Amino acid sequence: MRLPRQALLVFLAGALLLSSCVRSAEIPIQPPPTLTPLALPVPPTLAPPAPTEFPSQDAASIWFSAATPDKLRENLILQGIPQAETETTAAITLSPAEKNFGETRWIYALVAPFPTLTDDISESALRRAWTEGVRPAPFADSPLLMSESTKAAVTALWGEPADGAVRTLPSGAILDSAWEEFPSWGIIPFEDIEPRWKVLSIDGNSPLRKDFSPETYPLQVSFTLQGDFEREAFSLPETNRDPEKLTVLVMTGVTALVRATAYRMEKYGVTYPAQDIGGWLREADITHISNEIPFDPKCPPPNPNQTSLQFCSDPRYIELLEFVGTDIVELTGNHFEDRGPDATRYTLEMYNERGIPYYGGGADLADAQKPALLEDHGNRFAFIGCNPVGPDFAWAREDDWPGAAPCDYDFMTETVSRLRAEGYLPIVTFQYFEYYTAPPRPWQVRDFRRMADAGAVIVSGSQAHFAQSMEFYNGAFIHYGLGNLFFDQMDIPVEGTRREFIDRHVFYDGKYLGVELLTAMLEDYARPEPMTMEEREAFLRFIFDASGWQETTLCAPTPFP
Repeated sequence: MRLPRQALLVFLAGALLLSSCVRSAEIPIQPPPTLTPLALPVPPTLAPPAPTEFPSQDAASIWFSAATPDKLRENLILQGIPQAETETTAAITLSPAEKNFGETRWIYALVAPFPTLTDDISESALRRAWTEGVRPAPFADSPLLMSESTKAAVTALWGEPADGAVRTLPSGAILDSAWEEFPSWGIIPFEDIEPRWKVLSIDGNSPLRKDFSPETYPLQVSFTLQGDFEREAFSLPETNRDPEKLTVLVMTGVTALVRATAYRMEKYGVTYPAQDIGGWLREADITHISNEIPFDPKCPPPNPNQTSLQFCSDPRYIELLEFVGTDIVELTGNHFEDRGPDATRYTLEMYNERGIPYYGGGADLADAQKPALLEDHGNRFAFIGCNPVGPDFAWAREDDWPGAAPCDYDFMTETVSRLRAEGYLPIVTFQYFEYYTAPPRPWQVRDFRRMADAGAVIVSGSQAHFAQSMEFYNGAFIHYGLGNLFFDQMDIPVEGTRREFIDRHVFYDGKYLGVELLTAMLEDYARPEPMTMEEREAFLRFIFDASGWQETTLCAPTPFP
């Protein structure tokens, strides 16, 4: 059968194609120049789906939960770790963890404006204020003030607060708002504590105390990092309250171991005056004593009825200063030269032998004017003081005459400014004119504030037998007079000279955090003891009123340790 001509041509073309697959090296085939690929339409139902777009993760970025404190956030950002815009785009997250299971533990403080009489709140009362909105006196009408991040952190601990239990404010506005809305209270991170706050202890436990127990303290939040990363690449602080950075300084008023005080020491023992408040003094890292009286081996036996105002102390009485843990002695007193230069030099040698630094007095003018420099837990202090009162014979002179430092205010201003610039925390004390009323005189305000303007963080009046008022001025705490510590003045006027302050100042990592006011009542012409709640309330109301602060309300304080 003969194939049609057209079919034969198709057959031959197929054969040639098959032979080209088998022996392509021998018979190269060139496509016809008119051959073009055939484009077939793709049915719409068969089109591939568009690719899903997933958020890209930056391996170095971090997302912070709303509870993250500002300082902790800044710590990581300063390490060069970029902050993610959202949690889903972050490779790492920082958020609250179960208690004590995070990389870092953040301590918070319960605070109120400084002239608040309340010292302590129970944990149960604080929790009830949070969960039920039922607040203890004097804060019955006051919501807890705090920042948004602090609210989120405490919510992680205790759940959502009751309606109206909390009012949030920017961190920088909380303190001023609290003072304007007094009585008020709030919760802040430990690093935000500053002198105008009073830190309230919780069941007797306070982050300002050396015996602070974080294990039993309710206001702490642990934070943890989560994600796929190398932990060695991050440096997180273990806590915002490192006890190795905290220093407690106790400042005191007049010590004069003479007359009836010395008589009681002879009768009951040299350490008798400190038997009730010695623990307050020994607990401090730095204990300041302003001892106005020279030691003299020729000092006659004490006479409780002595009328002369020339004083001396038996050298044995230095045991009392050692017993309370004296770390620095102020010598601005106007009785320091009462027994002449030999007794004064003898006293200086006693301090030198025991390694107790002194300031505000010395072997000559240069020695009396030099600041005493101390360092504790990384905090650097400079103590400097002077006596503007005299008498003339009590002042140290350039010609090897020992005594107290006279007040050269230009020298003091220049020295304080220089010390502050060098990284010291200057503490200035005065043996000022004595007044038996609480408000300071205008010239006293002028001189004390001048030291604060120069850079002092504390300005303290060591002269007062009658405790005086206090103020916050230009970043400094000024206490115009602390009252006596160990001196025999009873009831001059009634109860006036018996009431005493011991100022417990707290510093952390080169910063002044503030002061706790310890209060004592002199007993038996020699022995101060902690005030009762009623005595403390009356005393603080009196002093706060003299300081120009608004009326305060009492809540039963917890005794200080």
